[in-house]
Amino acid sequence: MRLGVNIDHIATVREARKTYEPDPVKGALIAQDAGADQITFHLREDRRHIQDEDVFRLRCTIKRIPLNMEMAPTEEMKKIAVDLKPERVTLVPEKREEITTEGGLDVVSMEEYLKDYIKELKENGIAVAVFIDPEKNQIDASVEVGADAVELHTGEYANSTSESKKEKELIRLKEAAKYAKETGLDVFAGHGLTYTNVQPVASIPEIEELNIGHSIIANSIFWGLEEAVRKMKRLISDVRKGL
Repeated sequence: MRLGVNIDHIATVREARKTYEPDPVKGALIAQDAGADQITFHLREDRRHIQDEDVFRLRCTIKRIPLNMEMAPTEEMKKIAVDLKPERVTLVPEKREEITTEGGLDVVSMEEYLKDYIKELKENGIAVAVFIDPEKNQIDASVEVGADAVELHTGEYANSTSESKKEKELIRLKEAAKYAKETGLDVFAGHGLTYTNVQPVASIPEIEELNIGHSIIANSIFWGLEEAVRKMKRLISDVRKGL
C-alpha cells in the first residue's frame, strides 16, 4: 500500500505568522526520504495554507515520487494544474467557510461538467481521481466522467464516536472499495486517518493508497517528521503483510 503524505499543515503553521518557516517543500523532501510514496497538497481557492509559489517549487524539487494535487474543479485550478503537470489531480469539494473538507464531491450532480473538465486534464497527461463518499452511485458517476481513480472519504469512519458506528462505516468502505475495483477504477482512501484508526482501513485489500496529512504533521511536533512518516508507513505495511 502506498502512503501519500499531505503537507498542507506545514504551510498552515507558516501562514499563522505569515513568515517563511516552516517550509512545506523542505517537509516534502523529508517525507520523501522517510519513505513516503507520494506528496499530496491541496491548493485551496482562498490560499489558506499552500501557496502558488509552493506548488511550483515542489514541482522543481520532488523528483523521485509523484505529486498529487488536490483541488476544487474550477477553471482557475485547472489552468494551474495544466501548467504544473502533477502526476495526479484529485478533485475535491470546497467551501470557503469549512475548516477542512467536509465530505465527498457530488460527482452525480456534476456529471456533464466534469466530463469535459477531466478530459482536458487527461489530455495534458495528468491522471485524475475524484474524492467521493463511499456510495455506489458516486462510483458509477466517477466511471462516467472518465476518472482514473476514486479516493474514498474516510471521515465518517474516522470521526465515529461509537464502535457500532465505526464498524458500520468500515463495512461501507469495504463494499465501496470492492465495487469500485470491479468497475476498473483504482481505489484510494483518506481523511481523518490517524495512527490509532488507520489499520482497519489499510487492511481493505482493494485500497492501494492512503493519503494522510494532519495526524502525521501533528505528531511530527513530538517525534520529528521523518519518524512520524516512518511510523505511519510501518503501521500500514504491517497490516498489509497479512493480506
